Amino acid sequence: MVEAAPVRQQQHWESVLAELVAHRGDALARYAYVLCGDRDDAADLVQSALVATFSRLRNGFDVERAEAYVRRAIASAYVDRGRRASRWRATVHLQAREELEESPSAAIDRRLDLRRQLGTLSPRERACVVLRYYGDLKVDDIATDLGISAGAVKRYLSDGLAKLASALTDPAIAANPRGPHVGLR
Repeated sequence: MVEAAPVRQQQHWESVLAELVAHRGDALARYAYVLCGDRDDAADLVQSALVATFSRLRNGFDVERAEAYVRRAIASAYVDRGRRASRWRATVHLQAREELEESPSAAIDRRLDLRRQLGTLSPRERACVVLRYYGDLKVDDIATDLGISAGAVKRYLSDGLAKLASALTDPAIAANPRGPHVGLR
């Protein structure tokens, strides 16, 4: 009977993981994509977050709590990845740039412009903007998720939004303070 409890716990976290991936996997992938802007990197972020969350057996996990942990792990992994990559930014001019096709739709053009401008933000600025406007989190929740102060979150939001507003010349996007999330869902 001593072995029955670990087996039951293992079955429980496996069922929570299976249910989370089946029902919320696409939403987690979209969330990671908005953060990093690349489908392959987003898939890597989600996988890393799932491994980090479920690598330690935790009792009492339900799908909602597991999703919250995974979302927090995705944001943390993105910020950590950006921090590690910052020393290589000096060589960015050596990397090939993705060619974008001309789009007939103005909405798609605005979305591509927004995606490109999100890529110019620092990892913390981007994480704060995405968590605020795509994740619909409050400043205190973002501060908790990223492990920084609420004042720092406000500064990153202010700096990120100012960069987005000045870079995006479309008056409809620049004039709407909740505009950075338009078209990303």
